[in-house]
Amino acid sequence: MHQLPQTLVNGLALGALYGLIAIGYTMVYGIVQLINFAHGEIVMIGAFGALTIHLWLPGGTPLPAALPLMLIGGAIASVAVATAAERFAYRPLRTAPRLAPLITAIGLSIALQQIVWAFYPDAKKSRGFPQFQGDAFELAGNLHLQRDDLFVLIAAPLCMLALGLFVAKSRTGRAMQATAQDPDTAKLMGINTDRIIVLAFAIGGAFAAVAAVAQGLRAGQINFEMGFILGLKAFTAAVLGGIGNIYGAMLGGVVLGIAEAAASTYIQHIPGMQQLGGGGWKDVWAFALLILVLLIRPQGLLGERVADRA
Repeated sequence: MHQLPQTLVNGLALGALYGLIAIGYTMVYGIVQLINFAHGEIVMIGAFGALTIHLWLPGGTPLPAALPLMLIGGAIASVAVATAAERFAYRPLRTAPRLAPLITAIGLSIALQQIVWAFYPDAKKSRGFPQFQGDAFELAGNLHLQRDDLFVLIAAPLCMLALGLFVAKSRTGRAMQATAQDPDTAKLMGINTDRIIVLAFAIGGAFAAVAAVAQGLRAGQINFEMGFILGLKAFTAAVLGGIGNIYGAMLGGVVLGIAEAAASTYIQHIPGMQQLGGGGWKDVWAFALLILVLLIRPQGLLGERVADRA
């Protein structure tokens, strides 16, 4: 039990990362009922955009000074790709059968991976990503908080709360809610639904860039395939929390992160289950949790049963 506080801290940091990416899924699905399976590659694009900015900066630039520029560079790259995908890949298929945009999303995911692989030097290899220097913060006794974990633990709730207030209080946020409820009626009321949908993709792209930088800081490296498993985990988090719900996406991410951390730490100590523990099995337990939640509560933790508007 002495490992429990550290496991919870590690799980919270990992879950906050998943939650940031999951918000991108839930924003797009809530408005256009589309599962954007290319969203993981938007995260990867943001990571390479941030790394490119870091490589352009003068050598010796301290990371705290470079980090805001890296976030801006990553956000520009992610938002540009996300909005371009909406305009040229998804918008022409908006009235097509649902299978068509789903297949397009998978194809776009593969295409983005190959583009980065082809045009970014050594993208197939893991590229080093800058990390914070210095020891971890000692909170109490053997409880430590890594500097990169502190970044995501601050950034994730701030981004979520800012988005929640924006959606609830602003005129544009209310237009997003109207478009999510009934796009045809929203259009008749004078709302530019195309602009609202693009905005949803842009917000998801910006959040993906923050998550990409957080992941790069945590791992110390990035590669062109990093978005695949992150995207699957974030989609799992969005479904766990109730896809279409901003706060549910973050809650699902936190639940998933803590479940992964706990499984990696404790299952290997259970007699007879040593082979099912450790980090190598954390993905299995994550998706097992998804199946369990879907069996018990198919709409997710904070989701509501609603009629299919199609």
